[in-house]
Amino acid sequence: MDRSRFEDLVGEAMAEIPKRFRKLIENLTVMVEDDCPPGTSLLGLYHGVPYPHRSPASYGNYPPDVIVIYQRPIESISRSDEEIKDHVRDTVLHEVGHYFGLGEAELREIERAVREQRKGETP
Repeated sequence: MDRSRFEDLVGEAMAEIPKRFRKLIENLTVMVEDDCPPGTSLLGLYHGVPYPHRSPASYGNYPPDVIVIYQRPIESISRSDEEIKDHVRDTVLHEVGHYFGLGEAELREIERAVREQRKGETP
């Protein structure tokens, strides 16, 4: 998949985040990179100070938060463009969850529920 289409999928996935949460996402950049860091098998990565750990008085002292979505690892586990889309959606949701301070167990539970909901939406 070309980079432009992949970036569009990332943007679409961000737009799917419920509005009440999107309104809380400030100072966040979402980027696409080709590969994850050497020695890792990541699909995405959140860099920053999770939302619940910030204090309003010191917010300006934090660098911008960044979510990086790794294109090649996602493509390597996907058999079709539709699977790429699903993995991008799952990865964006996962990394935004880290922004909100959620841990891995909580995120797995949310991801399971979202996948079940998506199955019900399929025509």
